[in-house]
Amino acid sequence: PEVINGRTLKATVVDLSPWVEYEFRVVASNSVGIGEPSRPSALLRTKAAVPVVAPTNISGGGGSRSELVITWEPVSEELQNGEGFGYIVMFRPLGSTTWTKAVVASVESSKYIYRNESITPLSPFEVKVGVYNNEGEGTLSSISIIYSGEDEPQMAPAGASALSVSAAAVEVSWLPIPWNRHTGRVLGYEVRAG
Repeated sequence: PEVINGRTLKATVVDLSPWVEYEFRVVASNSVGIGEPSRPSALLRTKAAVPVVAPTNISGGGGSRSELVITWEPVSEELQNGEGFGYIVMFRPLGSTTWTKAVVASVESSKYIYRNESITPLSPFEVKVGVYNNEGEGTLSSISIIYSGEDEPQMAPAGASALSVSAAAVEVSWLPIPWNRHTGRVLGYEVRAG
């Protein structure tokens, strides 16, 4: 801290964080050394301010058909800068000029799910997440690309064949389902015996 002239009886402390409680002590010093600190002052909270730190790790994807799942890393309490803190989620289909805006009023939230039957499976969206509190809207994250949910496979595997390999085992084989822009990649198959 800055050393203040011995005849000065007050000082302004700067570069504090908004909406944080602080207590202060004063220490006297001279050419011999530094004395004992004063007793702490009463706790004092700085004034609120618009939040300036945007959420990080904007990602998402997955979910069901007709869903856009958006996730983020929540902003810590000491960076919320005031009461009434929440998140602003903005998204638009890639190539669109119009943003859709949603407000998530919960401080603890880290996910938003947009459901709409018109969403095409595996469609790319531009997404950004911002913050607000009672003082106003703050910073938005940079844009992330997130894909809407996949659809279920629309076709059955072809070329299924079975070969008896022992008295208790049969080897079943089939041709893979090709990747499809709307249904996505196949994560697994289920073999049923009847």
